[in-house]
Amino acid sequence: MKRAFLLTLASSALLLAGCAQKAPPLRAEPSYKEAINAPLLQSSREAVGRLVASLDTAATGPGPVLVATVVDVNDLSRSAPLGRTLSEQYANAMAATGFDVKEIKLRGDVFVKEGAGELLLSREVKDIARHHNASMVLVGTFSPAADYTYVSLKLVRTEDSRIIRGHDYALPNDRDVRRLLVSR
Repeated sequence: MKRAFLLTLASSALLLAGCAQKAPPLRAEPSYKEAINAPLLQSSREAVGRLVASLDTAATGPGPVLVATVVDVNDLSRSAPLGRTLSEQYANAMAATGFDVKEIKLRGDVFVKEGAGELLLSREVKDIARHHNASMVLVGTFSPAADYTYVSLKLVRTEDSRIIRGHDYALPNDRDVRRLLVSR
């Protein structure tokens, strides 16, 4: 009986050891050091860098820049967490490169639609820009597809609605992008 007990105990230990070896490795949590180089942040900084590279600010005027919420190309009155996040990142990247970026969320006179952010439709751009003395507005759209979400950015001169610069790029639909595309 003692022998059967020891044999059962040894078999159980071997079985448990085998299960422990076959368990999938745990995914390591990203560190703060890694987070600063997150692909979404890097692509936003790079997009702004390409958008403003060799931009002649004399042609745009001396006023500040407004950054509108990046909206869904299929419904310009709707955004998603992705569009609002991209807009915040673009504003920060432009400010970091020396642009005078005006934070319009701090103003009470700009209509902010619940769940959509600061949507600047073409008929509103001139009035809002004039009120804020802005010389340019950064506007953009995103378009989710199967493997990528396509993003189009435009710097628009407020004086005459002329597109000064444009830049298109694609975000791979990784776990972060897919999650940010879902409206809550």
